[in-house]
Amino acid sequence: MDQSARDRLTKQGWQVGTVSDFLDLSPEETILIEIKLALSRALKERRQQRMTQAELAEKMHSSQPRIAKAENGDASVSIELLLRAILATGASPQEIGRVIGAIE
Repeated sequence: MDQSARDRLTKQGWQVGTVSDFLDLSPEETILIEIKLALSRALKERRQQRMTQAELAEKMHSSQPRIAKAENGDASVSIELLLRAILATGASPQEIGRVIGAIE
């Protein structure tokens, strides 16, 4: 949100903050969520270049709806599943490290 929009909202009595503020997340919880979202985005990008959700699900012995949830950042999806799925697309541990390392 740009500063002018923030100023307009504040002048109208709105409080402006982050999702972490709203949900009262600790710094560790915030980073964990950012990691999961980065992995979800990376999975979707890699998978779209290589195979369908159904093909990835078959390769992982999972289901297409589960892959869709993983790609969309569903809270029920574990980091382990995200990592297994990205590895199943052919990613190396170094590529996964770069995804996590790019989080600001």
